[in-house]
Amino acid sequence: MRRLVAVALLAGSLTPSLALARAMLITASFPSAQQVVDTQNAHYSVRFDGPVDHRQSSMSITGTDGKLVGTLHPLLDSATDVLFATGLRLPAGDYQLHFSVRSVPDGEVSSGYVPFTVKQ
Repeated sequence: MRRLVAVALLAGSLTPSLALARAMLITASFPSAQQVVDTQNAHYSVRFDGPVDHRQSSMSITGTDGKLVGTLHPLLDSATDVLFATGLRLPAGDYQLHFSVRSVPDGEVSSGYVPFTVKQ
């Protein structure tokens, strides 16, 4: 058992980038969790606590039933810590803004969603 722990510790010291990998945390979003927006909204964003790889990240919207409503294409020239997309206006209903984001420093992929509602 001690040998296994020593190997694990040694492996961790040889690969510091793996030891530092961590999930990206959301610091803000639009819509924010549980926010009610009107049907004219066509802007979606998620801000993280570090820089993201815009090319390797994605955004989409689903209904609460999990069915894909639309795929969003993050702008490549937005702020380094923000996924931002425009273009999808939704009818009234409940939705989830999904994201999958790759961290620039360590390549860690984090994903999740933000629930929101569209009202007339």
